[in-house]
Amino acid sequence: MSARRRWLVAYDIRDDMRLRQVHDIVRSHGTRLQYSVFLCDLTAIEKIELKSALRDAVNQKVDSVVFIDLGEPDRPSAATIEFMGVSSPLPGNGAVII
Repeated sequence: MSARRRWLVAYDIRDDMRLRQVHDIVRSHGTRLQYSVFLCDLTAIEKIELKSALRDAVNQKVDSVVFIDLGEPDRPSAATIEFMGVSSPLPGNGAVII
C-alpha cells in the first residue's frame, strides 16, 4: 500500500462555475479548513487523480491551485497547524472512507 502524505490544497478560481466545480472536486478528496483551503491525505495515485480532475476543471491561464506538502499525516513533526479565531476540526490520522 502506498503511504499517504498530507497536502494543503488552496485555490483561486476566477469564474463562479469553475469555482463550484473545483470546490466539489477538492472537497471529495479532503477536509475544508477555509473557503478555498483544504487538507487532503492522499496516496500518490490519489494525488494524480485529483490533479487530473482539476486539470479538466481549471483555466490554467487565469486560475491557480497550490499543493503544499505537509508530510506524513501520522508523524507529529510533519507540520504544525495553528488557528487564530475560529478553528476547523482536523481529520484524524489514516484513511477516510466516504
